[in-house]
Amino acid sequence: MKRLNLPEYDFKTRINESGKTEIFDYVRKKYLLQTPEEWVRQNFIRYLITEKSYPSSLILIEKGLNIHQMKRRFDAVVYTNSGKPAMLIEFKAPQVKINQKVFQQIANYNLQLRVKYLLVSNGLNHYCCEMDYLKQSFIFLNNIPDFGELTS
Repeated sequence: MKRLNLPEYDFKTRINESGKTEIFDYVRKKYLLQTPEEWVRQNFIRYLITEKSYPSSLILIEKGLNIHQMKRRFDAVVYTNSGKPAMLIEFKAPQVKINQKVFQQIANYNLQLRVKYLLVSNGLNHYCCEMDYLKQSFIFLNNIPDFGELTS
């Protein structure tokens, strides 16, 4: 798989009955088809856990929700220790450009969750913004917050 703009990690992989590579998802405790987007997701989640001290037990991956009577599925949500959603994450394959359409997608998901942080990554470029609901604005951050900063 493509080298990403993240530290390198070792992953458990296997070849399935169809001859396709699967990668072990540490959070969901199962093997998944290793698509380019899944490669980004696994690397980025490992980065959050290893480098930013995010507890794996507080990361929910690929959960469905309804937006305007349409079923959607977000890529990941990080919860605080008190169980409140704090960060919504959207992953794209490395060849997918991060553009306004991607931000609109995550913003639409956030209408229901109203998290403090939105994060988008294609493994090469990572964008994180902090929401300010009182001012109805957001600011892009230079760094991805450590887990302790999610609740401060």
